[in-house]
Amino acid sequence: MGARDEIARLRRHQQVLMELSHLAAHRLPADGLLETAVVQIARGVEIDHVKLMRYRSETGDLLLEAGVGWREGVVGHATFGIDLSSPPGRAFQTGQPVHILDLHQSDEFRMSSVLREHGIVSVLNVPVQIDGATWGVLEVDSSVERDFSGDTRNFLMIAASIIASSIHREQVNQQHEQAIAGLALESRRHQLLLHEMQHRTKNNFQTILSMISIQAARLQTENSRNVLGKIADGIMAMALAHDQLAPAQGGELVNLPTYLRALISSIQKPLETVTVHVRADELSAPIEYAVPIGLIVNELVTNSVKHGFDEAGGTIHVELQSGPGRGEISLEVIDNGKGIDPTRPGGSGLRLIEALARQVRGRVDQESSSAGTRTRLTFTLP
Repeated sequence: MGARDEIARLRRHQQVLMELSHLAAHRLPADGLLETAVVQIARGVEIDHVKLMRYRSETGDLLLEAGVGWREGVVGHATFGIDLSSPPGRAFQTGQPVHILDLHQSDEFRMSSVLREHGIVSVLNVPVQIDGATWGVLEVDSSVERDFSGDTRNFLMIAASIIASSIHREQVNQQHEQAIAGLALESRRHQLLLHEMQHRTKNNFQTILSMISIQAARLQTENSRNVLGKIADGIMAMALAHDQLAPAQGGELVNLPTYLRALISSIQKPLETVTVHVRADELSAPIEYAVPIGLIVNELVTNSVKHGFDEAGGTIHVELQSGPGRGEISLEVIDNGKGIDPTRPGGSGLRLIEALARQVRGRVDQESSSAGTRTRLTFTLP
């Protein structure tokens, strides 16, 4: 690129950022700003596909909130994983930009069906952060191989910052209006304290996941990377549990059906041939119970996916039921896979599950045959 083209590109970036700042300053509603922002960003980068994704704690994914260049029905409906093998998920979890020159040649990342359908080759993701916590991800996508420059990355990060400021201002305004409408002072104070606790906890989880991602990239063996990947899965399960803490219940209880569905959604995203169904009674548990329960489900589902199925895949059912006994709860994970190899009983996965079960004063029973595996955790909520 010549000096004249470089100057023209920087001027275009500057003009787009000024226009975004102007719109944000005039208190354009957040949804209107997002729609305008993706159009302006597409013009600034001279690209056909831009998307802005919002993290949803209740489902554990990234929703395509606003976009340009996508076929009808994608914006407002398409979702993307928050795991580290998802490009926007990596940016979300680590809080760092993610640039992939050629998705088709990457062994580290997987390509979503949306990008595959639109012929996307190169992507650049930047996190949209509010007070240090990641609200979502801004991504530009190229259908030809494109090595995005440092200036383009800086442009996107500034644009993401302007978008975050506008969203944050609207959130603050909404909170203020709710307070004026009659929230009790003590209740409001408690919610703010809970929000602050969740915010700081999430930052800590993001820091740990960022460290794991950096270390995983340095490892030479697949087995070592798998070990770190399993640790990352467990940390994300813990982070989702903290996301579900309910202010209305004193910030101490987690709604288990919502948590399990969000957890399964985050696991389901990387899978192609395995379907996971969740059926759960309306139950809530303290955070110290919810985390071990989530880790048990995470371990059982990932074990079924890894060892229970061949290329044809299959189905896993996660069922949480309140029993007829005195507060007795049953959690079952059932797959229709090929069963556990009888020559390898009592692996480290089952030992981990039994250790987690003891944390909730529960017991684990497992049955396995060529028709599948059923694992039951029985416990009592305090």
